Amino acid sequence: MYPLKFRPIFKERIWGGQTLRSTFNKDIPADVKIGESWELADVGEDKSIIVNGELAGETIASAIEKCGTAITGNESFQPPFPLLIKILDAQDVLSVQVHPDAETCKRTGKGEPKTECWYIIKAAPDAVIYKGLSDGVTKEQFAKAIEDGTCADLLKKVPVEAGQCHFLPSGTAHAIGKGLLIAEIQQPSDTTYRVFDWNRVDADGKGRQLHVEEAIESIHFDQPENELTVGVMGRLVDSDQFKVGKGDMRPGEEMLLSPGKMKVLVIINGKGNIVGEDVEDVGFVKGDTLLVPAGFEGVMSFESSCEYLTVTV
Repeated sequence: MYPLKFRPIFKERIWGGQTLRSTFNKDIPADVKIGESWELADVGEDKSIIVNGELAGETIASAIEKCGTAITGNESFQPPFPLLIKILDAQDVLSVQVHPDAETCKRTGKGEPKTECWYIIKAAPDAVIYKGLSDGVTKEQFAKAIEDGTCADLLKKVPVEAGQCHFLPSGTAHAIGKGLLIAEIQQPSDTTYRVFDWNRVDADGKGRQLHVEEAIESIHFDQPENELTVGVMGRLVDSDQFKVGKGDMRPGEEMLLSPGKMKVLVIINGKGNIVGEDVEDVGFVKGDTLLVPAGFEGVMSFESSCEYLTVTV
C-alpha cells in the first residue's frame, strides 16, 4: 500500500470564482465560476479517481473493493467512503441552508445526514460566516422570516480569519460569507436544504430551488452554544463523525506515518515527500489531498514550511 492521490472534481457554482487556480494551481476551466473542488469523494456518481501508482485509474470505491482492509484497516468496512473533502472558493455569499441529522432523515424518509467543519484557508478583511441561530429564535419566528426574506438576520454573524476551524453539526442553520477560501470536511452527503439565496437569479432570471419545509424540519432550534466549537491548533474537531488535527512543520523536519489507522492529509501550505519501503516516493504540494492507507508505514518529510490537516474517522 502507498499514499493515494486523486483527480479533483470541479463544481461550477453561482458564488464561485478562479481562486482555486491562483492559490493552488488547480486546472479549473477558465472563465467559469468554480465554487467547489471535491478532493476526495464517494457520493453517488461523484467518485474520486486515483492518479498515482498501481491503482491509478481506479475510483476510491473500486480500490477499496479490491484492497479494502489494507486501505481502511477495517475488515467489516461498509461503503461509501466515510468522508467528503472539498475546497470551497466563496467569492460571493452562499445560501442560508441546513443539513439534516440522522434522526431527521429517518423521520422524514428524505436525504442523508451531514455534519461538517470549515477550515479557513484565506479570509478577506471583514469576512464573516453565519453560524447558528440567534438566542431564543423559535421555529415560528424563523418560518415567518423566511417568508419576509429576512431569515439571515436571525443567524449569528461571526467574523473569521485564516487558521480557524469552525465545527457545524447537522441541524445547524448556516451560510458562508464572501471572500473566503475554505477546506470543508464532512460526511459523504450532498443533502442541502436552502431557505434563502439572497434573491439571486441565474442568466435566465431564475432563482435556485428552495427547500423551506425540509429545512424547518431539520434545524435544531434548541442547539446549545458549545456545539459550535472553534479550533486553531492541535485537535480541531473531535466528533463521532470525524476527527481533525492541524500540524505545522518546518523545512527538513520529518513525521512518522505509522500503520494501523487510515488517515487523510489535506495540505494547506508547503511541499514535501512521503517515503515508504518498496514503494515510489509520493510528492505533495499545497492544495493536495492524500489518503494514507491503514497498512502503510513510512515517513513524511518537508521541503518547506508546511501547514496540513489530518482527518480520521
